[in-house]
Amino acid sequence: MTAVALGFACAALAAACAYLYASRRRERRDADEIGCKLEAILRSGSAEKALLRTERAELRRLLLQINRLLDRGQRTAADFSRAKESSRKMISNMSHDLKTPLAVLLGYAEKLQRGEELDAPERERTVSALHAKILSLIDLMNRFFDLAKMDSDDYAMPKAKLALNEICRRNVLEFYELLESGGFEVELDLPDEPLHMLGNEEALGRILRNLISNAIRYGGEGKKLGLTLRDGGETVEIEVWDRGRGIDEIHHDRVFERLYTLDDSRNPRFQGSGLGLSITKRLTEAMGGSISLRSVPYERTSFVVSFPKLSF
Repeated sequence: MTAVALGFACAALAAACAYLYASRRRERRDADEIGCKLEAILRSGSAEKALLRTERAELRRLLLQINRLLDRGQRTAADFSRAKESSRKMISNMSHDLKTPLAVLLGYAEKLQRGEELDAPERERTVSALHAKILSLIDLMNRFFDLAKMDSDDYAMPKAKLALNEICRRNVLEFYELLESGGFEVELDLPDEPLHMLGNEEALGRILRNLISNAIRYGGEGKKLGLTLRDGGETVEIEVWDRGRGIDEIHHDRVFERLYTLDDSRNPRFQGSGLGLSITKRLTEAMGGSISLRSVPYERTSFVVSFPKLSF
């Protein structure tokens, strides 16, 4: 009886050892397979996932976390690639935007050096043009610095209760002479009841001035400019619109990128710095709002900024 029991015990021990040995081999094989797949994925830079058929719950959990890390790494790599391309284009456009006014300034300076060839009125016009170009260049540099400060979160924006009806009316009136001289029809639609938001008045004014000046520059052919303030329930919405040439749909997702301009030829008639809408979007989001674009050429092109409504 003791010999039989000992035999069964030895057989059970041998079976357990065999199971453990086979289990360890499977573990090493699975680990090797996962390692080889990860090495191949990292070497190729593909979006492939590490997959393995296994009934072991702990291995499935490990693979799930590995694939989450792969997803994060692939998104980071894609974001880096986009940022690199955006920086390359930004530097290229910035170089153009700085070289052009500097070349003009050099031309004016050389013209003034030949002072004996200029009569008094011509000299006065040249000095005036030189002054205007210098101011334009300073404004461009200030925009670059503003974007840099926004990117580094070093942009002070104290907030207070803002009366939107009056701010909208005042910002349209700032363009009265320019609109009148350009033959624009203006449609200002403000509600009777006052609407409020929590924000920064200087930042909101800059948003409105950017949108209005863009509508005048790019929508001038339609000779119609409108500003509408409305209650969106939990939000307040400000819409600036025109009936100009509009913006093709392929540009809608990119017009808010820094230094992105609609005209590849950089036509002087429509030339801008490509920074206004980027700054507008950053300022809008800094005050908890959003901005959207809708455009039907020569019918209605509108930018809508939306902010949380303040009800007290």
